[in-house]
Amino acid sequence: MTMTIMLQGTGSDVGKSILVAGLCRALNNRGMRVRPFKPQNMSNNAAVTKNGGEIGRAQALQAQACRAELSVDMNPILLKPESDKGAQIIVQGTLAGTGNANYYRKNKSELLEKVIESYERLKNDADIIVVEGAGSPAETNLRQHDIANMGFAAATSTPVILIGDIDRGGVIASLVGTHALLDDQDRSLIKGYIINKFRGDVSLFDEALTTISDRTGWQNIGVLPFISAVKQLPAEDAVVLERSDNKAKKNILIAVPMFSRIANFDDLDPLSLEEDVEVSFIAPGETIPVNADLIILPGTKSTIADLEFFRAQGWDIDLAAHIRRGGKVLGICGGYQMLGQEISDPDGVEGKAESVAGLRYLDVSTVMQPKKEVGQTHAYSEHLDCETTGYEIHMGKTDGPDAARPFLQKNYAPLGAMSNSGKIAGVYMHGLFSKDEFRMKYLADFRSGRMEETSYFQQVEDTLNVLAAEMEKHLDIEAILKTAGEMT
Repeated sequence: MTMTIMLQGTGSDVGKSILVAGLCRALNNRGMRVRPFKPQNMSNNAAVTKNGGEIGRAQALQAQACRAELSVDMNPILLKPESDKGAQIIVQGTLAGTGNANYYRKNKSELLEKVIESYERLKNDADIIVVEGAGSPAETNLRQHDIANMGFAAATSTPVILIGDIDRGGVIASLVGTHALLDDQDRSLIKGYIINKFRGDVSLFDEALTTISDRTGWQNIGVLPFISAVKQLPAEDAVVLERSDNKAKKNILIAVPMFSRIANFDDLDPLSLEEDVEVSFIAPGETIPVNADLIILPGTKSTIADLEFFRAQGWDIDLAAHIRRGGKVLGICGGYQMLGQEISDPDGVEGKAESVAGLRYLDVSTVMQPKKEVGQTHAYSEHLDCETTGYEIHMGKTDGPDAARPFLQKNYAPLGAMSNSGKIAGVYMHGLFSKDEFRMKYLADFRSGRMEETSYFQQVEDTLNVLAAEMEKHLDIEAILKTAGEMT
């Protein structure tokens, strides 16, 4: 029978996604068929499956760690925030509508059915399922309608390992406090804990481990050291952009304004791993550096709202100065829409029905449409004479004279647009820089024509193997497997 283990955390950003990926790779390296699973995810970083379904980007990385093909069953519920109160609800890969907190109160049982349906389907193709929780299980105000943490674990009798992040401080209190807040049923499902991101002499933490185990009755699964290599893995939460350290030592500066609803910012990861490239995420209130070689306007979940946000930061003035200096600009998805003449939303897809002026650097206009375009994309760049692959997720149609100079071509049809000078371009395609040849040729223009070949996929693979090796070394993997087997 298929075993299952769930990794939950004492809070957000304690390393759940990365540790699930590392455990998946470690178990797969042992010859096991492993599949990742996250019942409910909230993220504007999405990946696209072969059949055109959306799942969280973290589950795509975890699937790679398993050496498995993406499936919508790996993340049956995906919430994509559009505002502080509302989000798109993606159910088993397909847009089901937009809702707020009341949506879950009304639809919890139906959503949980979909979650369990996907989970059972995934079990048919695995020796073990590694499940990722969301946030903290000790948020008692959310427990009644929870399907992401203990709601799922209780419904499926799944054993849980709790992760505490010592790098954040207060790890003893966070673990013991979680134990104190859970009810008896939920508490009984937690079988052990992991201390993540430890720095220094681990023997100095022995007394703390004794305290945690004595107070909770949970088994110490291990203390994992801080692993700097994991910074090379794609991040899902935009909070990491606020502490990005891709600075100095670089020759090419790419500036990326941080929209309030920035989406699919992992488009920039392959560029960040280039040794001579600095990808600088520009925080609200900061100016875009005058020495930027390229400005990339990234994806966004709310194009019109983030266009207003862009102007409110004065970034439109910085962009105009950059273009006057002859600088290059690339808009991806929502950023592409912003570069056009006008954005119209007659049906109120993003909120109220309205039309707004774009930045007007490309002679194209966008009409928002209720139908969502989602799919994997294979395209060709005529000006770079190479192919690339990626995916599209958007709810608008963009066209105009500059589309006659497409940035890419898909099945001989134009994809995106370029200005007459070729220095300003936009495209709906995410993930295009993951293709090594395309990235190499695109960056050659900033390297005086020099071609420097790197392998993004191999860098991610190498990092996953480093992570798996560290987990094998410092964690009791046998205890995890025994726990998963006992609860089957």
